[in-house]
Amino acid sequence: MNKVPQLIDGAFVQSSTQEWISVTNPANNQEIAKAPIALQSEIDQAIAAAEMAFQTWKKVAVSERARVMLRYQHLLKEHHDELAKILSSETGKTFDDAKGDVWRGIEVVEQAANIASMMMGETVENVAKGIDTYSMIQPLGVCLGITPFNFPAMIPLWMFPMAIASGNTFILKPSEQDPLTPIRLAELFIEAGAPKGVLNVIHGSKDQVNYLLNHRAIRAVSFVGSVPVGQHIYKTATDNMKRAQCFAGAKNHSVIMPDANKEHVINNLVGASVGAAGQRCMAISVAVFVGNSKEWIKPLAEQIAKVKPGLWDDKEAGFGPLISPAAKARVLSLIQQGKEEGATVLVDGSNTTVAGYESGNWVGPTVFANVTPNMSIYQEEIFGPVLCCIEVDTLDEALELVNNNPYGNGTSIFTASGAAARKYQSNVEVGQVGINVPIPVPLPFFSFTGWKNSFYGDLHAYGKQAVRFYTETKTITSRWLDDDIPSGPNMTIDLK
Repeated sequence: MNKVPQLIDGAFVQSSTQEWISVTNPANNQEIAKAPIALQSEIDQAIAAAEMAFQTWKKVAVSERARVMLRYQHLLKEHHDELAKILSSETGKTFDDAKGDVWRGIEVVEQAANIASMMMGETVENVAKGIDTYSMIQPLGVCLGITPFNFPAMIPLWMFPMAIASGNTFILKPSEQDPLTPIRLAELFIEAGAPKGVLNVIHGSKDQVNYLLNHRAIRAVSFVGSVPVGQHIYKTATDNMKRAQCFAGAKNHSVIMPDANKEHVINNLVGASVGAAGQRCMAISVAVFVGNSKEWIKPLAEQIAKVKPGLWDDKEAGFGPLISPAAKARVLSLIQQGKEEGATVLVDGSNTTVAGYESGNWVGPTVFANVTPNMSIYQEEIFGPVLCCIEVDTLDEALELVNNNPYGNGTSIFTASGAAARKYQSNVEVGQVGINVPIPVPLPFFSFTGWKNSFYGDLHAYGKQAVRFYTETKTITSRWLDDDIPSGPNMTIDLK
């Protein structure tokens, strides 16, 4: 059985642990690899290597750091299909979906290759007579990334390329449920010319995460995952005087106005709601139909019902299995609660299976109508292929519904009215808004900007905000004396 290595000080090494985590294929729950629960001594070695590497890496010319990223994005593109196959094997994602996962990460690496322009400081000459002030952007030190199961390529690539391009070194703790993709990303990064110790990969579970969070050497922590874990990581990190950005839960709404293009709405909502088996933090899990657009719920449900789950290489499959039996059980429990609480089931995927793979974690597309905000299926992030449909009379009611929700990750509105779109984008209390775009994930020259309970911290992932998160600003005020020296002491705080 394949035992997943760890990356410590430039070498891929097997752990000496006696505890291993089973990595399974979600389509049949058969074991495909074992991931180690890292020993404390191994974590210490990785952190020591990162500390040592930082002393030299921070002094490497920014243009050379950018060239490492250029070589890396080239290798990632060369190995795009290979990475997607590995990703599919451990997540169950369809091949095309897996390729998208990898590609959205590559886009961030491309942005990291532009690091020099994002680390430029500012200068003002003669802030006072003969005195200049300028700022420099400098790296923090050793940074930590804790990544989730649902995007094992994209999310690690959100983190360590931007941190390392900024001059830091990095410890990556990938999800124990799918570590094969991150370790292959690390292999390609070393092949791209990254010096030893700049990137280290440690495997494990919550105990290893807590040890890392409490370690004195870690300066910044980036996390993507669930709300309770995100709250714990944010509090632990900040209690230990570390920077933290924690991306947590979501309940994303799409508002459908009566003047929207019906075909466009239905085509977009199908993929946005059940694509990737709903295991996306930006999935549309609530469709809010305004006025006469409520008549579109039935044809939408009919289209969603045509989507079938299947194996990664099945060209007819719309999505794959859920990640684990526990994830499947949770989704089925919430579907059952929705039925018991009075929602109308238009499409029920509870009993879905795939021939020959009956032991897999399959849940079919599910659509509820007549959902109300007090129902569990509305209040909780289901993280499965389940769409809740709510009907309101006006855009103002739709805005009130969305703004009363504790999450603020993403939302969208479908409309032909510029006035309605502008009103929505201006008044909705959500960080990422799509207009006739179902899943408004920004490209990496912007930043990923969830709000409210979807995010703990103040500086977001990738883009300019990521550079600010992984760096400190140093401001220098200088005077070079000439013949015009002021006479006598200056007893005020003014620069003279």
